[in-house]
Amino acid sequence: MSVSWRRVRAVFRKELREYRRNTSIVAAMAVLPLIFAINPLVAVFALPASSADSLAQGNTLLYLLGIPAVVPALIAAYPVVGERQQGTLEPVLTTPIRGEEFLLGKALASFVPSVAISFAVYALVLACIAVFAAPAVASALFKGRELVAQVLFTPLLAGWSIWVGIAISARSSDVRVAQQLGMLASLPSVAVSTLVAYDVIHASLGLGIGLAVLLLVLDVLGWRIVSAMFDRERLITGTKP
Repeated sequence: MSVSWRRVRAVFRKELREYRRNTSIVAAMAVLPLIFAINPLVAVFALPASSADSLAQGNTLLYLLGIPAVVPALIAAYPVVGERQQGTLEPVLTTPIRGEEFLLGKALASFVPSVAISFAVYALVLACIAVFAAPAVASALFKGRELVAQVLFTPLLAGWSIWVGIAISARSSDVRVAQQLGMLASLPSVAVSTLVAYDVIHASLGLGIGLAVLLLVLDVLGWRIVSAMFDRERLITGTKP
């Protein structure tokens, strides 16, 4: 399947301009990551140096993987149904752009800011811990395996959440309903990352590799499945699924 990256870039740039004009999307990008960051920071700042040994055995900062699970789902639930409500979707769909290219451009416009925000908040949390937490606590939290997990799983989780969000957006007729459903669909990913962070599910190399492979497969299948279910005629005519 040949993809015109020129068309993909055009959709990508158009979508980013739309995000900048949409205050609800900008607010979600700003507020939701901070909500995830505040909880571990408050807990860590209050810990005494004597808790360093127990922290070294856990994966507390993996809780921040909830950001790339939730934020992209909320953003990606907007593009199709949002344009449909504004009346700007039909002119785009009557152009020669293919459904796969249209969806890929939409997905990239959700993926790039979501991943950038996730990494920025993670770096901010690390900086705050280094400055304000007890030195022993900070040393216990700064672990190479967690850094690798954040770098690896942030884009993989974001990709999966985005395809779920776009699938919901393409089948919905109301932006708020689509965003609420997108948030609900992201909860299993948040639950797994939280359980791993608090060592309810024990993190291991095998588990990490297995989850990474699973998410990679789901990301690739997500594009294929959403493209296959993308009904251009229904979106243009406004008929119900």
